[in-house]
Amino acid sequence: MKKSYYILLGLLACLTPAFGQSDADSVTSASEQVPAKIVTINTSAGILKAKLYDDVPNHVRTFIERAKRGEYDGTLFTRVLPEFMIQGGAPDSRNAPAGARCGFGDRNSEIMPEMRPHRFNKRGALAAPRQNDDINPQKKSDMSQFYIVQGKVYTNGELDTLEMIANQDIKEKAMEKFFYPVRAELRMQKVSNKREYQKRLRKINAQVDSVVRATPGHLLFTKQQRKAYTTEGGCHHLDGNYTVYGELIEGFDVLDAIAGQPRDTYDRPKKDIRILKVTVDSGE
Repeated sequence: MKKSYYILLGLLACLTPAFGQSDADSVTSASEQVPAKIVTINTSAGILKAKLYDDVPNHVRTFIERAKRGEYDGTLFTRVLPEFMIQGGAPDSRNAPAGARCGFGDRNSEIMPEMRPHRFNKRGALAAPRQNDDINPQKKSDMSQFYIVQGKVYTNGELDTLEMIANQDIKEKAMEKFFYPVRAELRMQKVSNKREYQKRLRKINAQVDSVVRATPGHLLFTKQQRKAYTTEGGCHHLDGNYTVYGELIEGFDVLDAIAGQPRDTYDRPKKDIRILKVTVDSGE
């Protein structure tokens, strides 16, 4: 049976670890050093232009090959969700009758993921959808279609809360090891020797932080993510689960127009939004 592609507090106020930023903060993409390849997606709603990254070579190469063969031409945007993303290109959508469910993709078009920590789902991100983990545990990308993130803008407070919730269990276990056994002693030291108390507190914070960072499934937003998500917006929950291989540079108004289309129960636009032609050129 075919499945549709669904892109799938604080413990102690006085002892909240001051988390640092990921090493990804210092990453400078090679795509910023050389001219980027530019993809033009001509749609019935207008033109979208994106630059393709050069540190996800298999995805970029596959996308370009399919575009040159015209495999996206004539297909539809089959799933659009405001404050989330628009998804199109699926081969079964090309001749789909009005109101029919489509956008199932092609398992034969899957390639291994190329997730990069510094390539995340900010507004305008161009990425590959995929089947769910239960039938695709390797998170292989379905290159027969693509999605572009519209997303929403977050506040720093919202991102803090998301981190806190995601890391709460990990942090609690670290506190049980490093803080709770010396809690009474620290309270006394806070009164008798504040300087030493602060020194020990910083050490405990660092130990807790180290445990959080070393535990799979933790969530710590980088400086780049925070800047993007609090200004441009995006969909943070997709990060680490889908390969992002480009980003929109023109046509954000077209993106918003497509994302806001009236849609049916399958999230397909009631009025077809067709991909007329996809072309790829080297940037200047």
